[in-house]
Amino acid sequence: MLLPIRAAFGLLTRLPVRPAPVLPEGVWAFPLAGLAVGIIAGFVFWAALALGLPSGPAAAVALFAQILITGGLHEDGLADCADGLWGGFERAGRLEIMRDSRVGSYGVLAIGATLLIRWSALAVGGPVALVIAAVLSRAAMVWPMARLPHAREDGLARLAGRPSGRAAALAGGVATLIALPLAGWSLLLLLPAVALAALCGTCIARAKIGGQTGDILGGTQQMAEMAALLVLAALV
Repeated sequence: MLLPIRAAFGLLTRLPVRPAPVLPEGVWAFPLAGLAVGIIAGFVFWAALALGLPSGPAAAVALFAQILITGGLHEDGLADCADGLWGGFERAGRLEIMRDSRVGSYGVLAIGATLLIRWSALAVGGPVALVIAAVLSRAAMVWPMARLPHAREDGLARLAGRPSGRAAALAGGVATLIALPLAGWSLLLLLPAVALAALCGTCIARAKIGGQTGDILGGTQQMAEMAALLVLAALV
C-alpha cells in the first residue's frame, strides 16, 4: 500500500518523498495526497488566524501555502486547458496550445477567477473547508482518468495510465471516508457538487479533444475544489 501513496505524493505534491511510478490501480491514494496538502495549508490558515490576521488575509496566506505545496501543478493545468480548449479551433491545434508553456489571456483569466473564488470561499469556510475540498477534489481527478482515453501518446496522464472503474470508485470511497467526520451531513450536498464538476470537466474534454491529458486532470481538480468550497461557504 505504500507504493501508491508514495506515487500520489510524488505526482501531486512537492513534499519530499521517495519517488515511485504511478500505477493505474493506485489512484485510490490521490485523496491521501490531498489530505496532506489540506492539513498543511489548513494549519497555516489556523496559525495566521491565531496570530491575529483577519479571515481574508489568513485565507490568502493559506492559499499561497497550498500552491507552494503542489508547485502550482493544478493551476498550471487549468490555465493550459483554458488557453487550449477555447483558443484552438480543432483538436490538434488545441493540444498544441495546451502543450505550449506560455500562458495566454484565457489562462490568465482562468487562474485569476479560480484564485478569487477559492480565496473568497475560504475566507468564509475556514481551515476545515480547505481540508475537505483538498481531499474531495483529488478524488474528482480520477473520474476523467477512468472515463476518457488518452488524448496524446505521451505526457503525464499517459505515464499514469488509465484506471478501472473499480479504482475510481475506491478513490471516491477513500475521499468520502476522510471527509465524513469533517463535513458530516454537508456531504449530502458536497458529493453531488464535486461529482458535477468532475462530470463537466470530463464532458468538455471529450467534446474538445476527445480524451484526457494531465492538464485536463488539473483543470478538473480546480473545478471540483471550487465547487466544494462554494458549497461549504454557502452552508456557513
